[in-house]
Amino acid sequence: MRNSRALLIVGVALLLALGAVLLAARMMSEGGAGTTRIVVATADITQGSRLLPVSLQLVEWPAQSLPPGAITDLKLLDERIARTDIGRGEPVLESKLAAAGAMGGLSAVVAAGKRAMTVRVNDVVGVAGFALPGNFVDILVNMEASGGDSGGRTAAISKIVLERILVLAIDKEANRDDTKPRVVNAVTLELTPDQVEKLDLARSIGSLSLVLRNQIDPQPANTGGATRESVLGLPALPPVKAVPAADAAPRALAAPRPAIVKPAPQEAGVLVIRGLDAVPQAAH
Repeated sequence: MRNSRALLIVGVALLLALGAVLLAARMMSEGGAGTTRIVVATADITQGSRLLPVSLQLVEWPAQSLPPGAITDLKLLDERIARTDIGRGEPVLESKLAAAGAMGGLSAVVAAGKRAMTVRVNDVVGVAGFALPGNFVDILVNMEASGGDSGGRTAAISKIVLERILVLAIDKEANRDDTKPRVVNAVTLELTPDQVEKLDLARSIGSLSLVLRNQIDPQPANTGGATRESVLGLPALPPVKAVPAADAAPRALAAPRPAIVKPAPQEAGVLVIRGLDAVPQAAH
């Protein structure tokens, strides 16, 4: 009796184990059917470089967690340029690539509708070398405005003119992997056409400075600018009055034209000739 019970328990355990194995095999087979092969990077790909076949590979990826813009065909990546850095093992997405047919270099990195502009900097203006590619900066202009007061003070002002400007490159390098500060001679910025015009004018009327800002802070500064009076606590300068234009010179008096004397109209009459004399007579 005891032996039969033991055999029954062993048989039930074997059946449950067999069912668990079959269920696990089924789940694994269903999971394998729900994958898609996408392209991932097998090596670090730097910004602005051309994609090479040796740096790409097709791997299985769960279909339910497929990233938007994933590439499923290696042929679609022929002659494509990386717009941002792509790390090893990272999926190659369309959003990280320049438009098809774009050439390599910095031009492929500039976003659509934007422009790249380079400004000269020094170790102070360049935020002591901490303004690296991929960082965002604000741009200030320091200038002396026209006008002043009777004491000879000039109206100086420092104002943020552009905010949250992306640094594309420093000197001739656009690599974003370097995190060490570097003192450089020039910084290339990504700007809209309107911002390019403002920056070009700002650097011609005053001195520029860069201010490093938080990468994820989109809030505008909304400042009125700092003046010499506001910094030193001096009374504000009186507003500059517009100088009226000089009165136009009086026109020279033209010489009077001579009056035209019209002859008095003659009365109509009859001329009577008597011998050698002519005597006019009034008409009746």
